[in-house]
Amino acid sequence: MRNLAIAMSNVTHLQCAACGVQYPAGKLYNLCEKCGKPLLVHYDLERASRTLTRESLKSRVSSMWRYREVMPVSSDADIVTLGEGWTPLLRADRLGRVLGMNQLYIKDESLNPTQSFKARGMSAAVSMAKELGVQKVAAPSAGNAAGALAAYAARAGMEAHLFMPRDTPRANVVECIELGAHVTLMDGLITDCGAEVARRKDAEGWFDVSTLKEPYRVEGKKTLGYELAEAFGWSLPDVIIYPTGGGTGLIGMWKAFDEMEQMGWIGSDRPRMVTVQSEGCAPIVTAFEKGERFADMFSNAATVASGLRVPKAIGDFLILDAIRASGGSAVAVSDKALLAAVKEIGSLEGVFVAPEGGACLPALRKLIEREEVQLDERVVLFNTGAGVKYVEAFEQD
Repeated sequence: MRNLAIAMSNVTHLQCAACGVQYPAGKLYNLCEKCGKPLLVHYDLERASRTLTRESLKSRVSSMWRYREVMPVSSDADIVTLGEGWTPLLRADRLGRVLGMNQLYIKDESLNPTQSFKARGMSAAVSMAKELGVQKVAAPSAGNAAGALAAYAARAGMEAHLFMPRDTPRANVVECIELGAHVTLMDGLITDCGAEVARRKDAEGWFDVSTLKEPYRVEGKKTLGYELAEAFGWSLPDVIIYPTGGGTGLIGMWKAFDEMEQMGWIGSDRPRMVTVQSEGCAPIVTAFEKGERFADMFSNAATVASGLRVPKAIGDFLILDAIRASGGSAVAVSDKALLAAVKEIGSLEGVFVAPEGGACLPALRKLIEREEVQLDERVVLFNTGAGVKYVEAFEQD
């Protein structure tokens, strides 16, 4: 791979995000053995910054691997890539005029391989699994994560075992099958699929790459934060509005901002982080409104935005911590509103966003009405995937 940094890892250790227990690098991990919470990767950022500089980025590969020194893979030979990352940050002038805003942007993750932001996390996770000798990977998924894992596992020569709710969008199921994955459709929700992976993984020899149940998907997702800073000339937007299921991207961006500050690239100012969920599955919004650090299981979760149908996120406290530390918010919108927003964004900006991405627009309108967002602020809406994968959702509309 051309234009990558010297093949080496700057990882110093892994650390539990909840209890602080540290683990040595270079081994396979799922959750913290002490408290069962997610592990996060830590780097020697002083060493990383010797070669990873703003100036050096000008000649780097146009993918998320341009930030090689703050990625966990030791050897370039183990990087499993399809060209993920470095997606467009589109100025949404026509939509902005409708809202009375002149600094509105859409970060369009639908242009990733497998057409969603899940490609970032799975590239990093599968690369580390390859480096550590994994042959079989497994995960539950509401759709796009499964497609991404199927693709990267195939590229790495691994078996992929995927468990999805039976009503997962058909395009995701077909995608996984055609990419050679072993697909099991189940009654219930993603949490039921996750329980099945946990029950069978040891006997089957699978490594579980569920959201935040391994440490490396968040490392791929954090590159969203690096890209935003680079695109804005090493400043950050005022507000980031992010559709949240498992929340890995929001957690990753918050981690990236801290890393960049430690390397001297940005100051201490942070965007206000806004979580958006569907009214039919809003555990983070509920916990935020109650002032709680952990979210309860959301009963009878149902939404047409399948990526938001996560009734219990293992990283709930990390999402809520970031929202509160940033002075942000958590907003729930109706399925009717998010579907209408898909058409509005598409007709004004030419981007066919996923329902999850559509949810950002009615959330922004609520924030403007509450005077939590000012019309002259720089706001980024995240489109996490391609609308074309959700044909059934629009046929129901």
